[in-house]
This record gives sequence, C-alpha cells and structure tokens, in this order.
Amino acid sequence: MRYTDMADELFGSGQGDPGGVRLATVRRGGVTVTRVEVSRDGLARPRGRYVTLETPSLSLLDERDTQVIETAAAELAALLPPSGPVLVLGVGNRRVTADALGPRTVQHVLVTMGHTLPLKGIRPVAAVAPGVSQAAGISLQALAGALVGAVRPAALLCVDSLCSSDPERLGRTIQLSDTGLAPAQPHSGRHLDAAGLGLPVIAAGIPTLMEAAEGRDLVVTPRALDSVIAHGAALLGAAINRALQPRLTLNQLCWLANP
Repeated sequence: MRYTDMADELFGSGQGDPGGVRLATVRRGGVTVTRVEVSRDGLARPRGRYVTLETPSLSLLDERDTQVIETAAAELAALLPPSGPVLVLGVGNRRVTADALGPRTVQHVLVTMGHTLPLKGIRPVAAVAPGVSQAAGISLQALAGALVGAVRPAALLCVDSLCSSDPERLGRTIQLSDTGLAPAQPHSGRHLDAAGLGLPVIAAGIPTLMEAAEGRDLVVTPRALDSVIAHGAALLGAAINRALQPRLTLNQLCWLANP
C-alpha cells in the first residue's frame, strides 16, 4: 500500500483489525464522518483520535457551505481544549500549490489577539505561517517551539496538506486529529506533537497529493488543484473560526475574518 496520512485508509474496512483501534462512521447531512480511535502505541498511526469528513469536491465548496463548515467545526471543537488561547500554525510552502493549504488557510483565520473587537466572549487566537524552514535555516520544530513560548497558547492547531493513497479522495476529504502532525513520509521534518511542545497539538488538513504507482519520486495531485487549495483553505478557515468562536454566527465570522 502506498503511504498515506489518512487514518481511516489504514484502519478502514478490508484492512483487518490490528487491535487497539475503534472505527465508527456516521452520516451528517451530505457529509460522511469517520472517527478512528487508536488506543495503543506501535501501530501505523500515533495513539489518539482521528476524524475524516468526506465531502463533495472542495473545489466546488467554500466558506458559504454551511453544512460542511458546521460539521467540521463541531468535530474540531471536540478535539480542542474548551477554553484558552489558540495558536493556528499554517505549515507548508505557499509557492508550491499542493503544499500551500496551511499558509492559505491562515489568511482566513480570525485573529483576535492584539485586537479590540466590539463583541464579548471572543477567544484569543493568533495565526502565523512560518514558511519553509529550510529557507530560514531553522527547523519547523524549533520555530513552533519559539512561537509557543512567545504566545503561550492552551493549544496549537496545525494546518497542513496531506497525502492519500486513493486518488478519489484527493481534494474531497478533511482529516482532523488530536495527535499533532505525524506525516507518513519517513524522516519528515514536520513532526509536531504534545510530547515535543508540551501542550495539546491538533492537526487539520486536506489530502492534495499521493504517491504515483511508478514510484516515490512521482506524485499525483487532484484536478482543479488551484480551486481545491483556494476553496478548501476558505472552508477550513471558516470551520476553524466557527470552532474557536461558537458565540458568533457564520455571517459575523465571515465579515470579521474577511473585512
């Protein structure tokens, strides 16, 4: 099997039961939600909770799609601490389309730290896209650690492009987890977790590429990749805003985040 970041592809039907994994699927409106709970170490994915939302092509959706946003926001809120500041980290290279989901999503996040908003009950949120760590000469782990030390959030929420083993799922699924970033690629420099940073690390992403059958040097990306990234980032940003600011309506959030 080609490598994948998607937990339900590793532990779904037909993959066998490795023990220590629980999987459940429900249908919420037009969205299929699959929850995977890994309860022991030593399996293909770290111990924790994973939620996959299967949607129509994200190239056709955006921050106006209430049904998908509300479903994603509810699942994300269940993974986050109920209160306290949150730092949203957009991981990836904005200059490479398939890897630009994180930086593009951060542009849609409602940043409230350092701002005075005319509404009560606003949760403190900071958002940053640190860019490519190789260009700065500092690892992503070191950058994340410095940002966490400066902001002192209750949780870190990382957004990144993901890999899938199924071309039909590219640009059509969202994965959320409370295990941090643990890319399937060996020796990846994008590992960020609670053990390394000392606080809950939540991850959100959309699969935008997969390994081609010919070998690991080739990748496959979805059709309409530009639209998948643009619309997927807008939708994911709206879901993050809704999860972090449940007292505000989607219309209020859209107006505040995109003035």
